[in-house]
Amino acid sequence: MTIAKKHHMTVEERRSAGREARKAAPRTSHGSWTPAADRPDPLALLRAQDDDRMQDLVPIRWGRMSASPFAFYRGSAVLMAADLAPLPRTGLTVQLCGDAHLSNFGLYGSPERELLFDVNDFDETLPGPFEWDLKRLAASFVIATRHNGLGEDVARETALAAARSYRQHMAAYAEMRELDVWYSRVVADDLLQMARTSSTAQKASKSEVKTRLKMAEKGFAKARGHDSLQAAGKLTEVVDGARRIVDQPPLIMHLEALQDSENTHGLFEQYKATLEDDRRELVERYQIADLARKVVGVGSVGTRCIIVLMLGRDGDDPLFLQVKEAGPSVLEPFLGRSKFTHAGHRVVAGQRLMQAASDIFLGWMTGKPGGRPFYWRQLRDMKGSIDTELLKAPGLEILADLCGWALARGHARSGHRIAIASYLGVSDRFDQGIADFAQSYANQAEKDYDALAKAIKQGKISVEAGI
Repeated sequence: MTIAKKHHMTVEERRSAGREARKAAPRTSHGSWTPAADRPDPLALLRAQDDDRMQDLVPIRWGRMSASPFAFYRGSAVLMAADLAPLPRTGLTVQLCGDAHLSNFGLYGSPERELLFDVNDFDETLPGPFEWDLKRLAASFVIATRHNGLGEDVARETALAAARSYRQHMAAYAEMRELDVWYSRVVADDLLQMARTSSTAQKASKSEVKTRLKMAEKGFAKARGHDSLQAAGKLTEVVDGARRIVDQPPLIMHLEALQDSENTHGLFEQYKATLEDDRRELVERYQIADLARKVVGVGSVGTRCIIVLMLGRDGDDPLFLQVKEAGPSVLEPFLGRSKFTHAGHRVVAGQRLMQAASDIFLGWMTGKPGGRPFYWRQLRDMKGSIDTELLKAPGLEILADLCGWALARGHARSGHRIAIASYLGVSDRFDQGIADFAQSYANQAEKDYDALAKAIKQGKISVEAGI
């Protein structure tokens, strides 16, 4: 038997590839951004996504996006993909999150019940140039910082912090062995240490340090309490001795179309077939007790999402799973179609590749009618988000540092980290370019938000605000 030998690039060859990428996309090319002369109408691009959504939920989507420029930015990943497409590319490919704004990073529990910090949304994941994720992340910090009224200097510092952290951590990963990169993770204790270090650098008082650490610990405790038992207490009630999901229209509703038990059983069996053997054995110990439609997110509102209440040992042993529609990534028109024919498989594979540890219940299936792709995951698994509107300058810079680190770790697992580190170099030239881009793109995002506000005022877009 002959085994075909694949060329394995040496470390120096990878470094050379990184330096060569500077010819296609000089580090200075990532600087300030101006819209293309033929830039598509932003609202037309976004409204085109409404066609295949549940129409009764579309006004809620626009209501959530109209809340602020940052909320608009969160829901407009397709628009940024179109804006990035004409720009020079490094050609250094990684598994992209595809929507790496700061609110798509947060806490969650590993299978070992360790509290991790990582990217936590992969609806748009697809292989592509590493800089696309970083640009979306940096611009999100500028928009969020401005929204908090902290001034342009702080806004730029947060963008710089994200880019600098990414570059420095990528350099560290370039020196690590493959398994060490794979096992690397950002844990809760890392967050506490960064808070202490930042406080020391800023010469914060002892009371300020204590307050920051106390807030972090409080957030960790809250995240650890986010599990299926907590969700059951909030989302269910016992009726005639049976636990059922409580309707909270329009956000949580039982729909007649979901109550076909035979169809539900078939879809559940299809999902189980995508799990590894040990996890399938675990899932089979539960039975479906109830299911309902749930409205989630900002940009995802209107896509089909179901929550499934499952019961194990008895009525006090709940497991909540979320079944979410997975369409084509918004990046595919610009980066090519996914190698996965099933969009749910694309999301699950991308999440497993990027995250340090992933939900053990990740799987996928094809829904009926219409053959829509879906993926499954836990509804709550020690998940915790950070309320960015409450953060001041030090907190936002710490968060930017963390997000840059987590993104570098995910990219290092999935791409040529040595080449990327070589491309980035040791100076702050790349960091400054990303910060320039972030400020320029934030200006455009705010203009696009103003266009949305105008369209709403003119009655061209219907909204349901505050939901």
